[in-house]
Amino acid sequence: MSVTVTALFNNKSGVGKTSLVYHLAWMFPRLGVKTVAVDLDPQANLTAAFLDEDALEDFWPDSNHPKTVYGAIRPLIERTGDVAQPHVEEIDDNLGLVVGDMFLSGFEDLLSLEWPRAMDSDPGAFKVLSAFWRMIHRAAKSQDARLALVDLGPNLGAINRAVLISADFVVVPLAPDLFSLQGLSNLGPTLNRWRKEWNARLEQAPAGIDQLPEGPMEPVGYVVLQHSERLDRPVKAYDKWIARIPEVYRKEVVREEWQPGTSIGNDPHCIAMLKHYRSLIPMAQEARKPIFDLKPADGALGAHFSVVKSAYADFRKLAIDIGERIGLRDLVRGRAD
Repeated sequence: MSVTVTALFNNKSGVGKTSLVYHLAWMFPRLGVKTVAVDLDPQANLTAAFLDEDALEDFWPDSNHPKTVYGAIRPLIERTGDVAQPHVEEIDDNLGLVVGDMFLSGFEDLLSLEWPRAMDSDPGAFKVLSAFWRMIHRAAKSQDARLALVDLGPNLGAINRAVLISADFVVVPLAPDLFSLQGLSNLGPTLNRWRKEWNARLEQAPAGIDQLPEGPMEPVGYVVLQHSERLDRPVKAYDKWIARIPEVYRKEVVREEWQPGTSIGNDPHCIAMLKHYRSLIPMAQEARKPIFDLKPADGALGAHFSVVKSAYADFRKLAIDIGERIGLRDLVRGRAD
């Protein structure tokens, strides 16, 4: 059984990317899709969402982290071997986590160094550049997982380039503001350039290396996460930025001709527009569970509880829509009703 690697990525921070990965990772198993969440952001915020401090002490005792993403690639960094079998922490039935690690940032320089060397058909360069791809697939295979959801940091550095060439699909989380649109204008051309550059390197791959990612990183759409209303930033301002998202995404990311009259409501590239859940977010963080699993005992009382039910419906529909776009239609279709 092959695994579908899907990255949620935006080089702009503060768009709710990690929260989106976290909630989708909880929802997909309920649709029958065994899932592994992979934390490849050196800040490790996804890991902190899943595990409390007591649990984290078992993974981050010192610089030797055998059960984290850094531990898996450390033999490659130290030139003592290939990627080690990654540890997958069981979170729930059909949900596992490849634990993030702040030491992962130390891999950045080596990845930058090996990128140009791949054009010289250097086998070692291909081994390094494809490390994340092998790690993700080994982690998923160990769990018989059908889906790997990958969280990345908000930048266009060498780590994210290596992660994205490992991805089959890319979902772009967005916020309705100028900064998010500016980031999108930068993100789209960068993804297209990385795809071209990796294809050029694959043509130079030496004989005998047959386990390399194809690097499709196919954009399957965007998810808009609305801001909460603020007195100093009127709703009209958000409406202006929301109206511009379809055009910028189409031109910069998928390079399609702009169709006048396209809006968020009828744009086929818009997967969903999620509301802001306000006070439920810190409540869910405290309870260490997704918003849609909050109970009255967690503080979700009265109006809050009705929002919890709404959140469940929203994320269920989002997971089904993404599943259909990334080739998991047969797995999620029967759960759509």
